[in-house]
Amino acid sequence: MKFSAAFLTTLFAASSLVSAAPLERRAGMGKTKTMGTTRLDAAGAVYFLTNEPDVNQIIAASINADGTLNLDRAVEAGGRGSHGKASGPDALFSQGALKASKKGKLLAAVNAGSNTVALFSIDPKEPTNLTPLGDVVSSEGEFPISVAFNSNGDRFCVLNGGAVNGVNCYTVDSKLGPVALPNTLRPLTDALKTSTPPAGPANTASHILFSEDGKKLIVSVKGAGADKPGFFAIWDVGADGTLAAAFTRVAAPKGGSLPFGMANIPGKNAVLVTDAGVGFDILDLADGSRSSANKIDGQVATCWAAFSPATKSFYVTDIGTSIVTEVSVDDNLKGSLVMQYPQTPGSALIDLDVASINGKDFIYVLAANATSIDALAIDSTGLAERLTALNIAGPTQAAGITINANNLQGLTTFVA
Repeated sequence: MKFSAAFLTTLFAASSLVSAAPLERRAGMGKTKTMGTTRLDAAGAVYFLTNEPDVNQIIAASINADGTLNLDRAVEAGGRGSHGKASGPDALFSQGALKASKKGKLLAAVNAGSNTVALFSIDPKEPTNLTPLGDVVSSEGEFPISVAFNSNGDRFCVLNGGAVNGVNCYTVDSKLGPVALPNTLRPLTDALKTSTPPAGPANTASHILFSEDGKKLIVSVKGAGADKPGFFAIWDVGADGTLAAAFTRVAAPKGGSLPFGMANIPGKNAVLVTDAGVGFDILDLADGSRSSANKIDGQVATCWAAFSPATKSFYVTDIGTSIVTEVSVDDNLKGSLVMQYPQTPGSALIDLDVASINGKDFIYVLAANATSIDALAIDSTGLAERLTALNIAGPTQAAGITINANNLQGLTTFVA
């Protein structure tokens, strides 16, 4: 079915307003509540945010050797969550509200209601064990929604999506934590007029990503349908991590309208981008003539993307149909659908990630309405099977942790 910006807005449409808090380290930052015991064969972890307006917490589940999950603990992120002016799941209209760096052994997370970013060190022997690294820091904007690490894990950037929007970057200090990097505070404001919190999801910022070679910092911005398509803001990144004074504005490929989540296409200087208006886009960073918009028949709002090293496929999720779609991109940057994997109807699949465990890849998807993490085992190209669905509502409630399906946000994995 054809997707419209009006339908997308209705699909998600108005919820809680949370005013920005002054920069401060909350006494509870890093405070932990235990929900289970990490198994001895734990190989990694999955993390997501409660994004609650009073206390934002990181929920950490260990990944067992067979790919199944165990809900371990909740760690306070030192700030508050928020919700854009729309109802329903995907409160921040974004991908990457928290992100782990394997090389840096770090986890960064946004506090959208406090305009701050938190950084934690990850214990590689027990990855659900998170230790605050320094204080929370200002995002230098409003309504931070997405974070991205460079490949070395020694720098990261945040995307602000409110009235004061744009990007800001930080170096990682082993004692101080995140330290603002000079000449990286760059606005989108003239190109994106919105409020704090923004009305969406159309006409909002979506995701931040470093290009594969680290020489570009890319931000995807959703448009308002075919008549006002979205765009990409792309900054050149210097050897010292500084950003060009101005970004290059690149229009969504012809036929695209609502660019959302991004994943690098290995070895191609190109990016696969979900597009809630059609399905997915391919953005060639070197030759725009090879960029394209690609239709997924029957899609409603395809918004999140992850790549599997094992199959060389991309997996994208649709919040409206609750389907995971496998996509292939060939050497000529031609995209095609491989297979679709329907999950529980109405479960509202949002952010996802792929983790490689003992030589096998697994997909982990945050199913907001079902308050679960769905795990799929990737057996081969075109074959992914549902492994389990980890219930997060019961254990969190028993531990006194507030979970609201409409506020849950982000998902990232770490494997040592």
